[in-house]
Amino acid sequence: MHILVTGAAGMIGRKLTERLLKTGTLRGRKIASLDLHDIVPAQAASTGGIAVKALTGDLADEGASARLIESRPDVIFHLAGVVSGEAEANFDLGYRVNLVGSKALFDAVRLTEGYTPRLVFASSIAVYGGPFPDVIPDDFQQAPLSSYGTQKLMSELVLTDYTRRGFMDGIGIRFPTICVRPGKPNKAASGFFSGIIREPLDGKEALLPVPRSVVHTHASPRAAVNFLIHGAEIDGAEVGPRRNITMPGVGVTVGEQIEALRRIAGEKVVGLIREEHDEAVWGLVKNWPTRFEAKRARELGFQAETSFDEIVRAHIEDELGGKVPV
Repeated sequence: MHILVTGAAGMIGRKLTERLLKTGTLRGRKIASLDLHDIVPAQAASTGGIAVKALTGDLADEGASARLIESRPDVIFHLAGVVSGEAEANFDLGYRVNLVGSKALFDAVRLTEGYTPRLVFASSIAVYGGPFPDVIPDDFQQAPLSSYGTQKLMSELVLTDYTRRGFMDGIGIRFPTICVRPGKPNKAASGFFSGIIREPLDGKEALLPVPRSVVHTHASPRAAVNFLIHGAEIDGAEVGPRRNITMPGVGVTVGEQIEALRRIAGEKVVGLIREEHDEAVWGLVKNWPTRFEAKRARELGFQAETSFDEIVRAHIEDELGGKVPV
């Protein structure tokens, strides 16, 4: 089994790589080699008989994607992308990375004769646009209200059509907001959802730029990796022609996020959250979807946390050694 991961230096890419190296198998087969691609080198060492190769470059560069799949990986995890806030701030970069780069990779697969890999694409609930019902059903219209969501939706459509034509065996994973993201804040407009948990747990002040009444759906990085693995292993015939699937998650208000943190870590930690309205962030967030039914994903075996307390505890276990700050 030969696997390619694009966007491998990102947070989800790193955690996916760790899981693949730890388990050593995918789709019931032993992993022999793992190619890790990103704009900067991904850090991982060969282990357990798995040969790991770090590759760098821009998927949108002429010929870059074709060279990347010359080795015909059995499974491709396509995670490379520019995050929401950055895609909105830098229009050209967002389209180059999120659409042109994705289509270049899809076309490289399409033009390789006799080659039909499973391709798992990291999409987003940003493909939806309001006005929203209280709970968004699987058949709700995709009408994004951001450049990021538009770029993801166009890539989803190409993936669906190329799969229909037999050029690839694609699965699109529509991630909810991944929380709590470890490490430093990124340029995602959704970053504060993680920041108001991560920073206080690290003894640092966190800014809350939106009202506590904002409702959003979350899943942990641990769940995100599970989504990708299951997306690689699920029977395509069971999925059927609708190849992009909205993942389950925990729909809560920002206030409920804070109360979960209070229950687990106490008043002192929660006291590090400072409310400071940011109109630019609010301008994006107020158009985002809230809660999802995700019935189809659950029926297909995708699983996430069932409470935000579980998400906070997953972060403490995976990133803080299981220790709650005192």
